[in-house]
Amino acid sequence: MSDTDVAVEAALAGATEVADAFRRPVTRHAKVGLDFATDTDVAAERAVRAVLAAARPGDAVVGEELGTSGGDAARRWYVDPLCGTLNFAAGVPSFGVNVALVERRDGIERVLAAAVADPLTREVVWTDGVRTRVRDAAGSPEVDASPTPVTRLVNVDVDNGGATPALVADAGLRASWAVRVASSSLALAWVAAGRHAAYVTGAGVAGSVHFLPGVALCEAAGCVVTDLDGGPVHGGRGILAAADAATARQVLDRLRALRGTSPLS
Repeated sequence: MSDTDVAVEAALAGATEVADAFRRPVTRHAKVGLDFATDTDVAAERAVRAVLAAARPGDAVVGEELGTSGGDAARRWYVDPLCGTLNFAAGVPSFGVNVALVERRDGIERVLAAAVADPLTREVVWTDGVRTRVRDAAGSPEVDASPTPVTRLVNVDVDNGGATPALVADAGLRASWAVRVASSSLALAWVAAGRHAAYVTGAGVAGSVHFLPGVALCEAAGCVVTDLDGGPVHGGRGILAAADAATARQVLDRLRALRGTSPLS
């Protein structure tokens, strides 16, 4: 099996656990503030790890719920077994399973494979680091991801600070775009697949089980991916993934205006 096959199989294994438990009684395990995990988060991560252990036993794994295993291996899998736990626990159908493989060589890290699965539709968006593909569980032919701004939907994560929450009410942005509030990084896969025109979050991508897989999908799909200052996303501040340069420029203009600086040219 290729690394991408492993990523897809692992994501779907976690997705099966999540789908089977959806809208059943939930046990919450408190973390910080409003954040919590459920038994399903843990069960899904164990299912993902079982696939990875069988297919790639020498690789390290960094999981949202079960921590890090495998020491300092050059190849490291990042696993978010249930991104959108609050939605899941409330019975709201917006959550995903994120898996990504990163290899470190000569001090440089690159994504070799990533997959994001929607547990309820069984759709998987995956990348081998070169291209991004969309696999429909209904049996339709697998297709290349095709980012587009045509939907006019911009998805904003309001949970991770910065200027992004203000975008939701920004009249300048809303004059051209229909703004939605995301509560799962599944929305990054939607940008890659052409469902949303852009996604914005104040969170960073480095080492993130939440955002690293989705950013990899967007980059390989040909999206414009930057930090919130328009610079490189890796090592930068926040994430903007946009279907094209014009969309990215408009969102960055509004972010700069909200921060009280001059807009981009």
